[in-house]
Amino acid sequence: MVNSRNKGSTFERDIGKKLFDQTGLTFERELNQYRQSDLGDLLCHDQNWPFVIECKRYANGNHAQTAWLEQASRAAKVAGKYPAVVYKYDRQQIRVSIPFDAFAEALGGACTEPENADLTFSGFCYVARELMAVRALG
Repeated sequence: MVNSRNKGSTFERDIGKKLFDQTGLTFERELNQYRQSDLGDLLCHDQNWPFVIECKRYANGNHAQTAWLEQASRAAKVAGKYPAVVYKYDRQQIRVSIPFDAFAEALGGACTEPENADLTFSGFCYVARELMAVRALG
């Protein structure tokens, strides 16, 4: 349990740094996540950030698990944001699962399908930046 918690917190810090590099926004670990349910793993200092981020790091697998998506969705609903599951398996690239409707809104459209898009990390950052820009234009 301690090793998996250390692995998770290290991954969360790494993702926070990568998000800063890609977006210029500051992120920190949500330390209350262990005491309170329905919180994401990372907090953005910019209130306009459109996602609640759940980070997962595991040895084996190849896609975002349903339980992770549900966990992120519950936290996002409480926060009034979109859920994002940032995950990485050993010897694989970081991937991010977001709802299609977040992707569609970022591109100026709409989507009612309850499906997720699985993106590269840089693709996710692009969508997040575009979503913030679209919302800023009103």
